[in-house]
Amino acid sequence: MNALSSHSPVPGTTLIMDILYFLWILPTVWAVEEVLMDSTTATAELGWTIYPSQGWEEVSGYDENMNTIRTYQVCNVFNSSQNNWVRTKYIRRRGAQRIHVQMKFSVRDCSSIPNVPGSCKETFNLYYYESDSDTATKLSPPWMENPWVKVDTIAADESFSQVDLGGRIMKINSEVRSFGPVSRSGFYLAFQDYGACMSIIAVRVFYRKCPRVTQNGAIFPETLSGAESTSLVAARGVCVPNGEEVDVPIKLYCNGEGEWMVPIGRCMCKAGYESVENGTVCRACISGFFKAAQGVLSCLQCPINSRTTSEGATNCVCRSGYYRTDSDPQQMPCTTVPSAPQNVISIVNETSLRLEWSPPQEGGGREDVVYNIICKSCGSGRGGCTRCGDNVQFVPRQLGLTDSRVHISDLLAHTQYTFEIQTVNGVSDQSPYSPQHTSVNITTNQAAPSAVSIIHQVSRAPDSITLSWSQPDQPNGVILDYELQYYEKNQAELNSSLTRSQTNTAVVRSLKAGTIYVFQRNITPVSRRSSPSSSVLLLQGSSSSLPSLSS
Repeated sequence: MNALSSHSPVPGTTLIMDILYFLWILPTVWAVEEVLMDSTTATAELGWTIYPSQGWEEVSGYDENMNTIRTYQVCNVFNSSQNNWVRTKYIRRRGAQRIHVQMKFSVRDCSSIPNVPGSCKETFNLYYYESDSDTATKLSPPWMENPWVKVDTIAADESFSQVDLGGRIMKINSEVRSFGPVSRSGFYLAFQDYGACMSIIAVRVFYRKCPRVTQNGAIFPETLSGAESTSLVAARGVCVPNGEEVDVPIKLYCNGEGEWMVPIGRCMCKAGYESVENGTVCRACISGFFKAAQGVLSCLQCPINSRTTSEGATNCVCRSGYYRTDSDPQQMPCTTVPSAPQNVISIVNETSLRLEWSPPQEGGGREDVVYNIICKSCGSGRGGCTRCGDNVQFVPRQLGLTDSRVHISDLLAHTQYTFEIQTVNGVSDQSPYSPQHTSVNITTNQAAPSAVSIIHQVSRAPDSITLSWSQPDQPNGVILDYELQYYEKNQAELNSSLTRSQTNTAVVRSLKAGTIYVFQRNITPVSRRSSPSSSVLLLQGSSSSLPSLSS
């Protein structure tokens, strides 16, 4: 026989709730159905129990695909007060809490049966009875609603008539009902006819499970649905290998239809691993790629001048000669030290100096290049250069210059200096070598020597005196000679006399005994631009012919 199947939606939920469920979350993985019993797989008689014997009858038939099956049919429509039962064999529930029953059946339209009484029906009832063992007999449990539990009254969406039957068209209905919770080891099903002309073509009994699934980076085990259609059974997920939980413990809920819903939390691939295959696998970053932190980002290729040492790298190691600061992000290229500054210009002004230069040709790949000035004095006569003292002034500063110029003052006169202009950047302190630099040698101009503080009388004669003095503490250049200017105290300086000496000793002649003289000593440096230094002393002649020295 040919057949047309029709599937009805599972009742019990209003249209509004269906829409809310749809908006809440759409299941992406279909439920797993575990079959407990399927009448279409029987190769022999089903052997279900019939009560009374004149009711249901087991016959061979065909399904919609023309496969031979065993069916039960009844058609006692001309007799009123029908109460015909057929009971399945014992069905073990195998841990299920909610049972689903799919029924395929055909029903004859009562109006198509001539002279049928008003007791003709187009519906039947579905019942179940729980038991811990297969103890049912022909009379037990009693054939009534209590102890049997009614699931529903099943009505056909389509019925057939005599015309359909003559054309060999049998309209097959398909309905699914569920019941629970069930707690005993097993159960029986029963179908009650109370006046229909119908045929039960197939019965499939099953329960639903949410399948094993990988979602949100976690693996959830196969989980039995709850006992009620609205039940939500929580399942704890386990992060996929090399994944880590984020936010809260990760869960999914299995609804009564065996569909996963309401995801809570998630797992993310840890540092060094990226999510592939739709989030079901955390794969190690391949050689030359890295991932610095946990998250959904993919592995990144190592930046310039860096490499990885193994798969699953969380960072890339800088190549020899290249470095990264603690504050540099991992995706930033490794950088190196800058080259030396270029085109240094020095301008000396007596004991001051102005240095200017051009930036280095190579900044090492960084923007944080600054300059340090190293000052060395090479005029001490001790055979080498030494660092300058703290008295030397640098404007704006000596270290960390951002501009390519500096003014240096308070240098010693007539002294050789070496200045190193270093270029440094953020990674210079990580290099084992000294910073690149350009050196410039300068000599400061000569200046006036310092004053002589001590003068000694060496000897004296009736009309002369011999004087000596110490060298100045700071000659500030090469001393050409010393000048002694003297005059009588009671006369004007315009009437003074002058004597020169290339050493620090002088003989003054033609003096008057008993006369006070004023002496001024001037030092003449090589640089005539420098002012001479001078000191004053008084010489007073005694009553004898020799003058006396006084200050």
